[in-house]
Amino acid sequence: MSKELQPGAKAPTFTAIVVGGAYGWGEPIRLDDFKGQTVVLYFYPKDDTPGCTKQACSLRDAWKQFDGRAVVFGVSVDSVKSHTKFITKYSLPFPLISDEEKKIVEAYGVWVEKSMYGRKYMGTERSTFVIGPDGKIKAVFRKVKPEEHTDQILAAL
Repeated sequence: MSKELQPGAKAPTFTAIVVGGAYGWGEPIRLDDFKGQTVVLYFYPKDDTPGCTKQACSLRDAWKQFDGRAVVFGVSVDSVKSHTKFITKYSLPFPLISDEEKKIVEAYGVWVEKSMYGRKYMGTERSTFVIGPDGKIKAVFRKVKPEEHTDQILAAL
């Protein structure tokens, strides 16, 4: 794993496929496309699981509070097809980035060893990065709790 990113560091750039929101069902984007805007990248483990659904629905329910303040993207290693189902099932108004090759999760240091019931495995740490208009990381929230996530992001904007 790379060195842990801190506020003030330049955000790792990337190109990825995004679905939902204004991006339809499979458009490529680059982080550099959003220079001059605040970007929120929230990393989550898996579409349509209890914690990830709670987290996404909390953002959905507060969506109007983000209007004009930040561009928000959910990021997981799930496929475009999985993201499309998740967006449709829960009427998510924000786009989701598919990182099946794990390039973004690795660049942001959130592809980590996890443990459940004594079994170790690699997975995505639930973390959020707020990137300022200058392309530098403004805030980092690691191991966030789904029920506190939205308030943390809004307070950082």
